Amino acid sequence: MLHSQAPLQSLGIAGLGTIGRALARVLDRGELPGLKLGAVTVGNVDKAQNWMRESLSHPVECVSFEELAERNEWVVESAPSNLLRQIATPALSRGRKLVVLSAGALLDAPDLIDLARECGGQIIVPTGALLGLDAVCAANEGRIQSVTMVTRKPIAGLQGAPLLVEKGIDLSGITEALCLYRGDARGAARGFPANVNVAVALSLAGVGPERTEVQVWADPTVTRNTHSIEVIADSASFRMTIENIPSENPKTGRITALSLIACLRKVHAPLRVGT
Repeated sequence: MLHSQAPLQSLGIAGLGTIGRALARVLDRGELPGLKLGAVTVGNVDKAQNWMRESLSHPVECVSFEELAERNEWVVESAPSNLLRQIATPALSRGRKLVVLSAGALLDAPDLIDLARECGGQIIVPTGALLGLDAVCAANEGRIQSVTMVTRKPIAGLQGAPLLVEKGIDLSGITEALCLYRGDARGAARGFPANVNVAVALSLAGVGPERTEVQVWADPTVTRNTHSIEVIADSASFRMTIENIPSENPKTGRITALSLIACLRKVHAPLRVGT
């Protein structure tokens, strides 16, 4: 007996940076079952159209945030964090699936979660450049005593962070590791919005941003974005470290785009592994 294939669901991408382009290529090649690239929203339309003509077999239109939400069942946010609300509101109000990479911006927009609940939408935060979120989610079904994350990044991956600008910190001359921040995940997200979305994802999987302890280090001796987490709970205690190779954007590890693609691959998979 033949089974008819379900119609493809359309996915729109907000932002064609390093991650958005990687996702667009995979969708264009038809490598994500059940999904097709529907449209994109970008800041520089001419640049995006030129890239799509050169890189994609099937270029799509550049549209507004409203049109992106109207045309697509799925919307992926891979844009600067200050644009999250403009991307999320039209998508969630239409009951769309919204995949958020700027997880840190969610902490200042809890009403978006309410909007998703009211309108039948859903906010999905991929694992990104971290590891062990399945274990943290499972441990949180019991009782977690503490969650700590230590991030170490090369100098290039931290340049321009708001906390550095605010405090006038110049990293160009440092020769040994320097602790730039020690506090909770909420403060880390505000000080380093392009660097520690992983800390926010960790906090949302576990005990929340106020109880998730974070350290951010600038380390001229490392060449990879390194995150170490330690969780102590009544069900298990575990420590994990991941060293991510930076992408063409030094603030973003190569594995971040791959995590997004892996997340979307589960949408129509006949077998799903992990929580």
